[in-house]
Amino acid sequence: MNRRFDIDWIRVIAIGLLIIYHSAIAFQPWGTMIAFVTNKDPWAALWLPMGLLNVWRIPLLFFVSGMGVYFAMRSRTPKQLVGERARRILVPYLFGIFFIVPIQISIWRYHNGMRFFYTYDPAHLWFLGNIFAYVVIWVLVFYLVNKNGEWVRRMFSTPLGILIVIAALMTEALIIKPVPYELYAATWHGFFLGMIAFVSGYVFAFTGIPFWNMITKWKWVIFGMVVVLAALRLQMITPSYMIPAETVCWVLSVLVLGYKYLNKDSSVLSYLSEAAYPVYIVHLVFQNLGASLLSPLNIPVPVKFMMLVLFTLAGCLLTYEVIKRTRPTRFLFGLKPVRPSVVQYS
Repeated sequence: MNRRFDIDWIRVIAIGLLIIYHSAIAFQPWGTMIAFVTNKDPWAALWLPMGLLNVWRIPLLFFVSGMGVYFAMRSRTPKQLVGERARRILVPYLFGIFFIVPIQISIWRYHNGMRFFYTYDPAHLWFLGNIFAYVVIWVLVFYLVNKNGEWVRRMFSTPLGILIVIAALMTEALIIKPVPYELYAATWHGFFLGMIAFVSGYVFAFTGIPFWNMITKWKWVIFGMVVVLAALRLQMITPSYMIPAETVCWVLSVLVLGYKYLNKDSSVLSYLSEAAYPVYIVHLVFQNLGASLLSPLNIPVPVKFMMLVLFTLAGCLLTYEVIKRTRPTRFLFGLKPVRPSVVQYS
């Protein structure tokens, strides 16, 4: 079975964008309300790129997660898949709630002069809880689609499949009425939007080459729609139930560019692909610590922002270097166990 390196690259890039986006929150005055250590001087100009990102960066991760489940199911039974996802998603989720998130919240409380007390919370790990729930809910359906889903493949090898995904996301927005639309964390909007994106990602991967050929054929229409829909939204013209069309076009744009340019293996990808998961779990610890250390400094805000991103990445990667070296820490952070080396004798 050929591995899709472009999907691995997109996952890594999405985690990188998450770190940059969260670092930008540290320069927004409202960041402190969601337990982010914020800089004493905000940077309003960051809101424009944040506004471009925030309708597709999280949905993209859900789409890619669904694709990952399809690739995993090619060599696993439903029972094996749920067991593996419990080990690689549920365990880190629970460990993070009780042992990682309390650290980042404690740094935020200390920075703001609040009384210290231990508190646990899913925080940014809500995403993992959603993904595990989707696997449990949909695994048998996916198994049946794999066995009898030729009609699904035919449908999603045409633009009709894309319109179905957009219609499903629009229906979710009309029913839930999220305000703001971009509030995904620990909300019913985030749960149902994520589930539609997750299932859609699975179907895209199941459809295979016909799907990728189709979005490649229509790429210029997709790119054009991104430009038009993003411009309308940034001018406050787009109602919330129309945002899903832009979301899907952004996601398809990333997928088609990845398919064309990123389907290549490398030692860098191998390293970053494994590091991405622990980095995601611990990044807010280092971001809050870095923001707390940098906030009092009298240096230009753009320089401070770049320093925060680099501090967060460095802290995360150094932590990954520790995590990957022992079986217990690999287990707690969802990494695959290291296979023992085979010694050959001549």
